[in-house]
Amino acid sequence: MIRIVKFFDKLEDHLRAKLSRRPVLYSLIGGSALVLFWEGVSIIVEHIPPLNTLWGGIILTLVSLSVALLIGIFVSFFVGDTIIISGVNKEKKITERTEEEIHAEAEMIHDMNRKIAEVDTVVKALKLEVEQHEEHEHKQEKKNEHKLG
Repeated sequence: MIRIVKFFDKLEDHLRAKLSRRPVLYSLIGGSALVLFWEGVSIIVEHIPPLNTLWGGIILTLVSLSVALLIGIFVSFFVGDTIIISGVNKEKKITERTEEEIHAEAEMIHDMNRKIAEVDTVVKALKLEVEQHEEHEHKQEKKNEHKLG
């Protein structure tokens, strides 16, 4: 079973890498697959008596819309996180960026990750110092209690 999962994972990685170079073709294939998926769901729902009525459709729409809004996938599914973020930041779409801009952004992200790792190291060292200091103070208190007692 694990071998099958790994095979399809590698196949997905390979296909995504190839198709990402052709965004329009990628969109057409992906969009077609999603439409066919939802058509299949529609056919299944049509065969469930309480759901294949007008009121059943309205209830299904409202429930699914509510769930999608509650778990935060409604907007990201229809618009996409990167589109929203790039719009807020007034950035170019990724398909409009030059290779240099993409590499510069990747380098900036790499630098930020390196700085975060450095800060993490300093915080861990400070935490260790504080723990050692507290331990030392605790031992001193015990010694003082012992001398007084």
